Amino acid sequence: MSEQANTPLSRSARAGLIWRFLKGSKLFFLICMLCAALSALSDMITPQIIRVTVDHIVGGSSTESLSSTVRGLINMFGGVERIRANLWMMAAAVLVVAMVKVAALYGFRITNAWGSETLVKTMRDTLYSHIERLPFQWHMQNHTGDIIQRCTSDIETTRNFISEQMTNLIRIFILLILSVVFMLGMNWKLTLVAMIPLPFIVWYSLFFHKKFRKGFQQCDENEGKLSAMAQENLTGVRVVRAFGRERYERDRFDAQNQYYTSLWVKLGSLMSLFWSTSDILSGLQVMLVVIFGVLFCLRGEMTSGEFIAFISYNGMLVWPMHQLGRMISEMSKAGVGIDRIGYIMESEQEKDPPGAVDAPMDGDICFDHVSFAYDGCPEMLHDISLTIPAGTTLGILGGTGSGKSTLMYLLDRLYPLPEGCGKITIGHTDIRQIRLDHLRRNIGIVLQEPFLFSRTLRENLGIAGERLSEEALREAAKAACLDETVAGFVKGYDTFVGERGVTLSGGQKQRAAIARMLTRPVPIMIFDDSLSAVDTETDAKIRSALEKKFGSATIILISHRITTLSRADKVLVLDHGRVAQLGTPEELKKQPGLYQQIDAIQSMNREEVTA
Repeated sequence: MSEQANTPLSRSARAGLIWRFLKGSKLFFLICMLCAALSALSDMITPQIIRVTVDHIVGGSSTESLSSTVRGLINMFGGVERIRANLWMMAAAVLVVAMVKVAALYGFRITNAWGSETLVKTMRDTLYSHIERLPFQWHMQNHTGDIIQRCTSDIETTRNFISEQMTNLIRIFILLILSVVFMLGMNWKLTLVAMIPLPFIVWYSLFFHKKFRKGFQQCDENEGKLSAMAQENLTGVRVVRAFGRERYERDRFDAQNQYYTSLWVKLGSLMSLFWSTSDILSGLQVMLVVIFGVLFCLRGEMTSGEFIAFISYNGMLVWPMHQLGRMISEMSKAGVGIDRIGYIMESEQEKDPPGAVDAPMDGDICFDHVSFAYDGCPEMLHDISLTIPAGTTLGILGGTGSGKSTLMYLLDRLYPLPEGCGKITIGHTDIRQIRLDHLRRNIGIVLQEPFLFSRTLRENLGIAGERLSEEALREAAKAACLDETVAGFVKGYDTFVGERGVTLSGGQKQRAAIARMLTRPVPIMIFDDSLSAVDTETDAKIRSALEKKFGSATIILISHRITTLSRADKVLVLDHGRVAQLGTPEELKKQPGLYQQIDAIQSMNREEVTA
């Protein structure tokens, strides 16, 4: 995992990322916040109805102290005397306000659900689309399990914060402001008493914010490691069982799981301290309000109705203060999740340079003084120069780590060739100036480790071509010598191959990968040691079929088998990233070198097998 994977984003970058993800759900969240505001206003009105009922309707106090709006409403319903005789009117008023609140909360929940699900869909679609366009090199530097965790758990964390915390922000703000305003209007001294714990709550919330952020980041990082470990073991279950490493892998997973659990226990202890402190401060605040409120009532500085209403507003004040602390702690968790998602979104995608062209791909391929090194590694290729004439077959031979596959990765631009490290051209056009999609659609490559998706054989073969006909499918399978194998399957091409083609043998997977590439005729074909798992006879059949069907294509064969390379027009021998030999198979057989040595060893083995 690269160091940038856990680098925090700036505040503006976080805000910009969230705003981008909110595309399509902004209106839902806007309506949601308006409903939250209406719900908060409903909460404000009910204590005032109770206050007026206790002090002025039942208690008989003068209504002169009430606002003109309230007096107008009282007169509209027949005045104080009529309402006193019909107290059900005040109960009905409370019921109406409650119904408005219920409608507002219903609207809040519905729009919040729509908004949050739309947000999650947008985030998933955006992330998936972005990841698909990230360079091959990026995928090699980041664990699949960790990427999955960022696209699932971190998305859910971000969704929860926006839908549950951010949407309540407007309600919290209204409750705080209006509660303080109404409380000041009733008794400013008691309001000051009620505000005493607020600075302490804000201070300790900010204090714990940094600790929460560090704790959540450690938990998220180690959850990613745990996910990566599980993903690797599930996909490599056959290797684990073949070598009897179940206990080792189980102990390894248990150790990581135990450490991950201890991090959450530690964070849980910290959060328990935070919430218990918050509850103590809230309890003290309520106790102070009750004690001083009773004293003010006894002194005649407050009426009974004002005290009851004040207690209600104080409850509304305590909840936002408590919720504000919760928002700060949740913000720590969400901040880590957004940063982890932001790492993916800020990773630079593959892109074409200005003026990229769809150049003809049936010309000569030329490597001109090409040198290359992976990040942080010694040079893999050194000053490679060769030309592959169009329509010819080039064989490549070399030891492990000699740069054979790297050469093909550079041709297909799976790894970008840095400036100053030579040039690769097709038909005299630098591949850097060829549009990437056009380049790859015209280069068919069968990788050294064939990958089959967890789908049917038909779906796997049809990935490379759009609207593949049954005839084209069968022709490609026949050319790859896969047709006889498929005929032995009960469901034929509709056979489910399992994850990574687990139900097929190594040779069957290689032939399926070759057939998949052959479903779309391309001018350049690369076989990266993709015939190693098939027998010599099948190898010869496949090569013969390629010559007949795709004789005009430029074919590059990477192999350790001399018989596979024997019919190539030329063979390139690489030794530690350098050109050791280049010539026809017959010429190289006569020259002292790696080709002659391997040919002699394999010829001897064939003679022993024949004998």
